[in-house]
Amino acid sequence: MATRPSHPGCSLLAGICVLLGTLWEIRADQIRYAVPEELDKGAFVGNIAKDLGLEPQELVEHGVRIVSQGKTQLFALNRHSGSLVTAGRIDREELCDRSPKCVVSLEILLEDKVKILEVEVEIMDVNDNAPNFGTEQREIKVAEYENPGTRFPLPEAFDPDIGVNSLQGYQLSSSVHFSLDVQSGADGIKYPELVLERTMDREEEAVHYLVLTAFDGGDPVHSGTAKIHVTLVDTNDNVPIFTQPEYRVSVQENVPVGSWLLTLRATDADEGANGEVTYSFRKVRDKIAQLFQLNSQSGEITVMGDLDYEDSGFYDIDVEAHDGPGLRARSKVLVTVLDINDNAPEVKITSLTSSIQEASSPGTVIALFSVHDSDSGENGLVTCSIPDNLPFTLEKTYGNYYRLLTQRTLDREEVSEYNLTVTATDHGSPPLSTETHITLHVADINDNPPVFPQASYFAYIPENNPRGASILSVTARDPDSVENARVSYSLTEDSLQEVPLSTYISINSETGVLYALHSFDYEQVRDLQLQVTASDSGDPPLSSNVSLTLFILDQNDNSPEILYPWLSYHVLQASEPGLFGLGLRTGEVRLARPLGDRDAARQRLLVAVRDGGRPPLSATATLLLVFADSLEEVPPDHHLGERPPRADPQAELQFYLVLALAFISVLFLLAVILAVALLPRSSSSQEAWGCFQAGVCSKSTPAVAPNYSEGTLPYSYNLCVVSQSTNTNFFYPSLLPEMIPPRDLLGEDLSTDVCASNEDTHIALHSSVTSSHVEFLQTYLNYICFYS
Repeated sequence: MATRPSHPGCSLLAGICVLLGTLWEIRADQIRYAVPEELDKGAFVGNIAKDLGLEPQELVEHGVRIVSQGKTQLFALNRHSGSLVTAGRIDREELCDRSPKCVVSLEILLEDKVKILEVEVEIMDVNDNAPNFGTEQREIKVAEYENPGTRFPLPEAFDPDIGVNSLQGYQLSSSVHFSLDVQSGADGIKYPELVLERTMDREEEAVHYLVLTAFDGGDPVHSGTAKIHVTLVDTNDNVPIFTQPEYRVSVQENVPVGSWLLTLRATDADEGANGEVTYSFRKVRDKIAQLFQLNSQSGEITVMGDLDYEDSGFYDIDVEAHDGPGLRARSKVLVTVLDINDNAPEVKITSLTSSIQEASSPGTVIALFSVHDSDSGENGLVTCSIPDNLPFTLEKTYGNYYRLLTQRTLDREEVSEYNLTVTATDHGSPPLSTETHITLHVADINDNPPVFPQASYFAYIPENNPRGASILSVTARDPDSVENARVSYSLTEDSLQEVPLSTYISINSETGVLYALHSFDYEQVRDLQLQVTASDSGDPPLSSNVSLTLFILDQNDNSPEILYPWLSYHVLQASEPGLFGLGLRTGEVRLARPLGDRDAARQRLLVAVRDGGRPPLSATATLLLVFADSLEEVPPDHHLGERPPRADPQAELQFYLVLALAFISVLFLLAVILAVALLPRSSSSQEAWGCFQAGVCSKSTPAVAPNYSEGTLPYSYNLCVVSQSTNTNFFYPSLLPEMIPPRDLLGEDLSTDVCASNEDTHIALHSSVTSSHVEFLQTYLNYICFYS
């Protein structure tokens, strides 16, 4: 795509437009009006609402108001019409004296935008003052034979108006002896002089009466008059002469009343009364007469009142010296009042926000204020400051206005209120300062959810509790304030056994106390999982959750019951038969006899547990037992299962002896059985021979009897016993008492206990068998069962 050529002229024009726009914005912030003086109160000055681009009713909405400083408010806002009006009669001469331009500045604040607009009102002069001589009559003494052309000063009139409304000229009443000549000084003041036109004869007319008229150029014209009495006297040849045409003096504003200021000096070469000089103020004004005093004889000027640089820093005083006959000379005294640092800065708060939301962005305006020091120069320069450790800053804006701004986002939970001190200090020596205190409240917003002190709660309640019983109290804290910190509690909806949790538990929404609505039964419900929600009352509300586990404590409220099935314990295989016994119901392992020197230090038991179901199920476990003189000699547990016991030659010999003995015992047993069978009462029960059933005592190693083959699980237990211990009981894991099975677990014949437990030594045999037979048979049965 082709690039369009650039035109430097267009860029220049755009720059000029931007500059003009900027200047227009600057100009737009300053509004100018003009109004004549002497208007009545409420007179229209300008349409503020229109110039601000607002409707009259919007002035209140935008918080438009006058914030000018000054002892007297000259203007006011008419909120109905949107106009700027006079607050009273305005006298330009009183306000600005004889300044050629009288402008009153005031500031208008737009509260919502925290913006200051300057308004300048020029007070236009009207011809409301006539020239005034300050005296109604002046006497001039003229020598009888004075030469024509001699000039005599006449009193000057004063008109406080300016321009054409001020003094324009003088007129003298008709006279053949005198004429009027008006001189203009360097300061523009017109000085009338009486000129002698012809020699006068005292004998013809001793006193001449003239009228001097001063007039201004207003419409209509105003004038003032003074009577001039010319008295002829004897010859007076010399006029008084001042030593200086102007006297200049500087004085500090805090000079005490009565202090000497300066001394005028005028001389007259005449002798006698013609040479005596006296001094006086010319066209003296009331203010000068109140501040200064002139000694007519000595010419000393002293201070009569308190000089204040802030009222006026300069005074122009006209003085004259005249001799006895009346010849006069003029001079000026220029008094400069020197400023001292006698005024502390003044701080005026124009706009103030007493409360700010904690989430307000940095740069939010807190206050708009102005500073003013009536002193001049360095004494009138003011610097404002605030403490450095606060999150605020000062920004200088228009004129002497400052804005107090936030420097960062505030956090009410960190600091809820700030007490700021704004210090205004001038540059005088010594410096004077003023402190202004501002209190700022940080308004809360809902920026913090309630917080539980614990991550989770656990509570316990016994079963069979009364309804309405208090369970636990939970409390959440919210660092916010008022509604944002008001916490309410609730339970998250859930169900237990398809029943809503709210039917089991309730919570007080205000206190957080949980109550039981039901009487709990441990056998039905062991625990409940709840979730408590804490919500504040902010907009929008914030919440947090915490988990609560409620445990139901068991109480002894149920009688024991016999349960099915029952369990029984059996030794399937032992490395040393006859050394150990096993409780049929309890699973308790015991020593059947004391340990001997020939007993191996390591023993192994294969134990089975069987229920009474149909078909029965069983599980097996292996017990490894180590006998030692002390527990320190016992090897670690992991060695017991890893390393098989070493073969003992003596044990092998014992094994063969037992095997032989068993064989002999079987032969003997067969003989006894045969003998019993031949007895006359052959109806003896087969119960006595239950021990020889194939499923009870198995000689197979290390296999388990067929009846234990179902549901068998491998378990292994290690047990270490000190050989010298007198306690021969071993405890095998057992069930709770209420789960002990009935005694008919292994079969219908109770005689199976002989081989199963090796505890019950009573064998049910026929009544014809003698007790000696029974004891002998019992001994061999024990050997047969345990050693097999």
